[in-house]
Amino acid sequence: MNAKIFVASMIAAGMFAAPALADDRNNSAVTGAAGGAVTGAIVGGPVGAAVGGAVGLAAGAILAPPPREVIAYVEQQPVPADTVMIQEQIAVGKPLPRDVVLTPVPENPAYAYAVVNKQRVIVDPRNYTVVQVVQ
Repeated sequence: MNAKIFVASMIAAGMFAAPALADDRNNSAVTGAAGGAVTGAIVGGPVGAAVGGAVGLAAGAILAPPPREVIAYVEQQPVPADTVMIQEQIAVGKPLPRDVVLTPVPENPAYAYAVVNKQRVIVDPRNYTVVQVVQ
C-alpha cells in the first residue's frame, strides 16, 4: 500500500513540476510521459507506471513541433530543381524512406530537412520521422 501511495505522489509531483522546467520542444514529451505514467499506474501499478511513462514520453516527443528557428531556416533554403519523389504519403509522425537524403539543420542537429514531392519536410534524423511539413 505504501508503494502505491509513493508512486502516485511521485507521478503527481512530476506532472506539476516537470512542465515548468521543460522548454517548448519538450512540453509534449513531458505531458506524454506524465499521462502515460498515470494511465500505466492505474492499469498495472508501479510497473505499469514505468512502462506507461516511457511509452507516453516517446509518443509526446514525436508530436513535439520543432522550434521556430528550425522552421525559419528550412523555409529559407532553396528548393532544388530535382526534388525526390516518393509513393508514400507524407505525414507528420510517419517515417520517410531511408534512401531520402536528409540535410542537417546546422543550428540544431536534432533536426534535418528534405524536399520530398516538392514539399519541405522537417525530420528527426535518428529515425527519419516527419516532424513537420512546411507550407
